Amino acid sequence: MAEQLKDFYNTKVVPKLMEQFEYKNVHQVPKVLKVTVNRGLGEASQNAKALEASVSEVGVITGQRPVITRAKKAIAGFKIRQGMPVGVMVTLRSQRMYAFLNRLINLVLPRIRDFRGVSPRSFDGRGNYTLGLREQLIFPEVDYDGVDQVRGMDITIVTTAKTDEEGRALLKELGMPFRDS
Repeated sequence: MAEQLKDFYNTKVVPKLMEQFEYKNVHQVPKVLKVTVNRGLGEASQNAKALEASVSEVGVITGQRPVITRAKKAIAGFKIRQGMPVGVMVTLRSQRMYAFLNRLINLVLPRIRDFRGVSPRSFDGRGNYTLGLREQLIFPEVDYDGVDQVRGMDITIVTTAKTDEEGRALLKELGMPFRDS
């Protein structure tokens, strides 16, 4: 499955982008470097079960064990002390990244209720794209009965593109369904 998307990138996307942006070298064509899946858990400091559930869910979704992120400094208003667990994160590269992107684009995003496409405005100015999902149940790997609470996550796609226009063209060619606006 991961091989399909990588082969598609090499055979179809690279020539199209070389023609569109008039690159002289194949290595100038932007490519996806990594995908990070991040879930912030404010209640993890009080609720250890929420942290365990998130670690297992993100692990099942990505196929890789997540890292527990900890608070860098204390915030009294949120009852957080330095070093407390505040989220989970996974960085996907190479095969797992292509497999996850393939599943995200072709399986998960079409399952969102009233889906009209992802926002084309969520680029950061350097060609990287961040997408927020409101619930984990749209992933087919997640067991509906095992979910105690609906939690969202952020997915960041880091590319070698120098501009948002190049990044948008890359993701569009890979099949990312951008809405027209």
